[in-house]
Amino acid sequence: MKIILTQDVANLGYKDDVVEVKNGYARNYLIPQGKAILATPSALKVLAENLRQRAHKIAKIKADAEAVAATLQGVAVPITTKVSETGTIYGSVSNIQIAEALEQQGHKVDRKLISLKEAIKQVGQYVATIRLHKEVAVEIPVTVVAENAPAPAEQPAAEEPAAEPVAEQPAAPAEEAAE
Repeated sequence: MKIILTQDVANLGYKDDVVEVKNGYARNYLIPQGKAILATPSALKVLAENLRQRAHKIAKIKADAEAVAATLQGVAVPITTKVSETGTIYGSVSNIQIAEALEQQGHKVDRKLISLKEAIKQVGQYVATIRLHKEVAVEIPVTVVAENAPAPAEQPAAEEPAAEPVAEQPAAPAEEAAE
């Protein structure tokens, strides 16, 4: 007996497959459980139309994803964050911050679509992958910059005064030795 599966059945087939099974298996189990329907000529026409319409919808969704991918091509995302003296970020940069930075640039992307290969915990260059569709993904560069970027330039100036008191310290013990 030919039937059309309405849901996935282990060791038999997937939803919308037309399969041949024994009469008893179809009439006593699959059809009463709602896992299959008889493959009548009208049911086969309905199935063909549903598959055709669904293919059109899937193609439209994929085309929309490719259009968004084209707009995201070449976009670089700069993220400014607070950084310690060693260059380590307080916390980490997440997909939420990347989505917000993209939105500020005029690209609306759901944060759930953004994935990172590694955790961003230091200043530098990284790559984020945006999976817009199961067949469409875009990789965008993410640059993490310190919010207090001038501070590292001031640090060498802070080290120079520290070097001066070190020079004064040996002079103080020499004065004590002179007394």
